[in-house]
Amino acid sequence: MKAYRRKLDVANGRVDLSHGAGGRAMGQLIEGIFHKAFDNDWLRAGNDQSAFSVPGGRMVMTTDGYVVSPLFFPGGNIGTLAVHGTINDIAMAGAVPLYLSASFIIEEGFPFAYLERIAQSMGAASREAGVPIITGDTKVVERGKADGVFISTAGVGMVPDGLDLRSDAARPGDAVIISGSIGDHGVAVMSKRENLEFDTDIVSDSAALHGLVADMVAAGGAHIRLMRDPTRGGIAATLNEIASQSRVGFRIDEDKIPLKPEVAAACEFLGLDPLNVANEGKLVAVVAPEGADAVLATMRAHPLGSEAALVGHVVADDNCFVQMTTSCGGRIVDWLSGEQLPRIC
Repeated sequence: MKAYRRKLDVANGRVDLSHGAGGRAMGQLIEGIFHKAFDNDWLRAGNDQSAFSVPGGRMVMTTDGYVVSPLFFPGGNIGTLAVHGTINDIAMAGAVPLYLSASFIIEEGFPFAYLERIAQSMGAASREAGVPIITGDTKVVERGKADGVFISTAGVGMVPDGLDLRSDAARPGDAVIISGSIGDHGVAVMSKRENLEFDTDIVSDSAALHGLVADMVAAGGAHIRLMRDPTRGGIAATLNEIASQSRVGFRIDEDKIPLKPEVAAACEFLGLDPLNVANEGKLVAVVAPEGADAVLATMRAHPLGSEAALVGHVVADDNCFVQMTTSCGGRIVDWLSGEQLPRIC
């Protein structure tokens, strides 16, 4: 007699502790949601790891954890964020992303429908980027021990020969280029979290940037000093971190930084400085002056860099200050204290 096997009720069911216990229920969860969403030859093999071949050369590897509230926000969710963020961390080395892993910590009682929606969006994002999720893990914790679901990822990629982007490579005279408008992601998440509605929808900029980066490297790789994606802490934190690591300063024309009017208005309403707000689909590039024009033109020719702008330059400064100049004067953005210092007018 064939044993009865209950079908996973994705529409109405919820995760329980048995789905993390390693038995039949866990197998149903993995096959019914994750394998279905991420389907590829590596996962179908059913191993605890995935073997893959890579071309010769220098590899990069990154890992990250994703916790966001709310889990779903305009323009994405925690799943798309995990895929895009991991790919972007690899891309900032100028590398070509190859493979991803994903691990899920799921709270007891989390709806299957939400989990499937997250997994399906991750699968779609990885396929669109051409970077498959080839291994993963699932754990279930007791109710109240997690905020719905946490995702941990890792990624590997290959760096083109001769390319060596380093966070300590900025030099006085270098140009600072931002790929587009800032603050979109952070404001989209915060507006959803606070149940705020604005006249114009503000949508997260979450996107995989490796295609844009590949074009930049092809156009001016020898002139690119470094690239960073300004996520937590926004542009201000990123520039301060680079300044500290390279032992230089920055002089930035704040009026040249792309900023959507609706994002500026939302930041003013929420009491935020757009420079400190997270981004998930933008990059900052520090480029040698002789290559800046070519890199900027290439960025503007790409859909994810159409709003790219040269916003300032690296300067010699033993204090490693990031100076923001505006039409009314200027200010120093202090990353270490986290304070929004007054304008110097």
